[in-house]
Amino acid sequence: MILKNYIRDIQGFPKEGILFKDITPLLLDPEARNECLKILLSGVENLKIDKVVGVESRGFFFGTLLAQELKLGFIPVRKPNKLPYETISASYDLEYGTDRLEIHVDAIQKGDRVLVHDDVLATGGTAKAVCELVEKLGGVVVQCNFLMELTFLNGRDKISNHVVFAAMTY
Repeated sequence: MILKNYIRDIQGFPKEGILFKDITPLLLDPEARNECLKILLSGVENLKIDKVVGVESRGFFFGTLLAQELKLGFIPVRKPNKLPYETISASYDLEYGTDRLEIHVDAIQKGDRVLVHDDVLATGGTAKAVCELVEKLGGVVVQCNFLMELTFLNGRDKISNHVVFAAMTY
């Protein structure tokens, strides 16, 4: 099964000049979704992980599936003012602007080994911000895990001190 066949390109979204990688076809197909989960799980074999962090919003889909399969807790990292409890935040640059992410202050304990999952590694700004949040709370990022990596945007450079795994690369 070729997972890239389940990723749809949308030109000019969310703004002109961006080629958006739409994972909706992947989510719609149970066999493709299951195959993708198997590939993501293969990337964490033999890693000691305590918790899985998923990044809003597309990182929630496979992040929760990974946490379920690994029998671990799941931590949502969200956009500002979406989490109900006390949070810390980090700002980051996107390929089309800037934004901020938040995490609950009690989500990670000192020494927790954390798997960070998101749908795409593009410029690396989002992943870097999430790693900073995890580390600020005392956690250790054991891997940054993605459905896909857009290698031409050099996102790995921003998180070069972390292990990176992607199920697909472009």
